[in-house]
Amino acid sequence: MTTATNTAGAPPSGVPPLTKPELGLAGVGAAAAAGVGALGLISSFDAVSAAAARWGFGEPWMLPVGIDVAIPVFTVANLLLIRLDMALAWVRFVPWVLTLVTCGLNIAAGEGMWAKVAHGTMPLLWVVFSEIGAHIYAVRIGAATGRRMEKIRWSRWMLAPLSTFALWRRMTLWEVTSYSVALACERDRLLARADLRERFGPLWRWKTPRRERVMLRMGELAPAAEQETPAPPPPVPPADPVPRSRRRGQSKSKAKAQRTFDDALTEARTLTAEWTEAELTADRLRAAVHVSQANARKLRDILKAERDEQDSGETEAVAA
Repeated sequence: MTTATNTAGAPPSGVPPLTKPELGLAGVGAAAAAGVGALGLISSFDAVSAAAARWGFGEPWMLPVGIDVAIPVFTVANLLLIRLDMALAWVRFVPWVLTLVTCGLNIAAGEGMWAKVAHGTMPLLWVVFSEIGAHIYAVRIGAATGRRMEKIRWSRWMLAPLSTFALWRRMTLWEVTSYSVALACERDRLLARADLRERFGPLWRWKTPRRERVMLRMGELAPAAEQETPAPPPPVPPADPVPRSRRRGQSKSKAKAQRTFDDALTEARTLTAEWTEAELTADRLRAAVHVSQANARKLRDILKAERDEQDSGETEAVAA
């Protein structure tokens, strides 16, 4: 599920865009990182050339040039595959392997311990900077397309490892990419399970109908306390006689006061225009629009479906 775009100019991930000073600082950092990485590759030229000469290469300079050029080429190829949503896991490790080869040759060229450390550190800087850039790029692309799954906090893994693993498993199986939405679904599931335990007793897992068990496993079963409550009885008419014309006027006003589901949907669209995906829950819709829980769940599903269609349309428009 994707998070709705805020009108304040924030991207779909909810992170505000970089300001001009921040963009300038990021540009200076990227240029400095590229320069340092290039210096590291250039500094390894002599060491790798000497090793190639010892190994009998006819043109020793070809080995360092080939390795040093292949490292940024595979880095750019990895970023391009991420941009096209065609990422290959092994491509990102090619620059690492080539850099380790360069580092090994440079370490072998050093005479003392600190000389070996210095020779091996310089080529490694390029891979470190390129990996940081690939991570930022992949996260931004995943946030824009809504396909990147948010990570669960490490504190939750430490405090409740078993339940957290079950939550992560359901997020993976049902493609729930938002951590906050997954927590809301987990809350509804726990309430539904508590309701089934109250209805069927300790053996509720065996007494519950099969369909309800499947719905509980899918996280689509709402507790009975949130089901639609019966409408209150109509008020008792006054004892005094009311003229017929007045009764007709009252009946017309009552007919106008009754809202249809479409009216509630229109009102919900207006009220939830600024809500995020995590805030779009049945409980909040029920309190804001004043509808039953069943209608609130229908409104939630319709609004989420409309948002998904809108996000997919914007993604296709950007891709075009």
